[in-house]
Amino acid sequence: MVKEVIDKILSDIPPDLLDQDRQDLIGKKVSVLRMEERKVLQNNFRKYLVQMRKMSASDIEFGGTTANNSIWLRIFGKKAPMPEFGYYTADQSDVICHSLISDVQRDRLFFNKALDFSYSVSINEKLHRWRASMYFDLNHLSLNMRTIADTIYPYQKLGFHPNISRSLSLAHEKQGLILITGITGSGKSTTLDSMIDANNCTAHGHIVIIGDPIEQIHQSKKCIVRHREVGKDVLTFKEGAVQALRQDPDIIVVGEMRDPDTIMTCLEITDTGHKVFSTLHTGSAVETIDRIVAECPTEEQERVRNRLADVLRVIISQKLVPTLNNKLVLAKEVLLVTTSVKAAIRNRNTHEIYQMISEGAKSGMITLEQDLVNLYKNNIISEQLVHDYANNKNRVKELLNLTS
Repeated sequence: MVKEVIDKILSDIPPDLLDQDRQDLIGKKVSVLRMEERKVLQNNFRKYLVQMRKMSASDIEFGGTTANNSIWLRIFGKKAPMPEFGYYTADQSDVICHSLISDVQRDRLFFNKALDFSYSVSINEKLHRWRASMYFDLNHLSLNMRTIADTIYPYQKLGFHPNISRSLSLAHEKQGLILITGITGSGKSTTLDSMIDANNCTAHGHIVIIGDPIEQIHQSKKCIVRHREVGKDVLTFKEGAVQALRQDPDIIVVGEMRDPDTIMTCLEITDTGHKVFSTLHTGSAVETIDRIVAECPTEEQERVRNRLADVLRVIISQKLVPTLNNKLVLAKEVLLVTTSVKAAIRNRNTHEIYQMISEGAKSGMITLEQDLVNLYKNNIISEQLVHDYANNKNRVKELLNLTS
């Protein structure tokens, strides 16, 4: 039945129709399918989503010209094709991709050449969610979907020092900027959701989450939690943050500080006395500070540096590292913004901050290298991976020599 529906659409596509004209016609034909035919295509794809959950896969890759007609999964950090899932030509996967989105989403996909959205599937009467990105790959559609955890990772298992937890908690500190950083796939969203849930369980207030897309849906507990998805509920991160100021928030969660406007807005709304959580694609605390300043116009950088020193509270930079038992473990760098750190930011001496972190264990700070060595000493990761995942290779050698 799946093949029949796909063939019905592709049989009417002229072979010499190429590029977006071809995608446009496929999209139009999918949009006028009977509901039961569209369901056949959707259910065919959903069976792979069900299977990836069973296999503990974090991501699924589908479609495009270079996937070798295969469906690929990332399982515990390793991405590979799944022959048992079957094979789809680029045209066939185009049809299935179009079946997963609405006409409005298709318009955004064609306009922006990419579409970020959330996707839900009911499995055994329980709703499961994915974060999806659909995009063009040599004029065909490719799709990545990342699993959104069914349960929120327990905050206590993140292993933060009590001083850090106090800075993250609305019950103890009513304002300040908290940043979670790392490359794509480093678990930033998991950590962020744990922090949101911890505040939701311990403080009375109002949390506004602005996401692109919204991933974890938080049920209101002690806090009332609002979810605003970019593209659906609000136009941009910046507008969502500005609008949140008129919604009586205590915590504003900005999914990503991805451009100078959003960075400036986050600094400004934190300066008005709110607690702001956000993420950045940076690999260390020092890099994060330097990136924020560098992203802003030259004439604004001095003001940004001073404001950042005033409002920044905590930076957590993290990586997911393969363990000896072929799973993944969190390795993190934690910076608590002390008086000395504030001075270093203001005086353009951010190169001094790494040493402050390495000597700040009593206040809850730790460098990535110290955390990696601790994981090695506890027989969780190999010595080679300590070197591979460290930002400061020389410092790792020093630490390992001290422990040998």
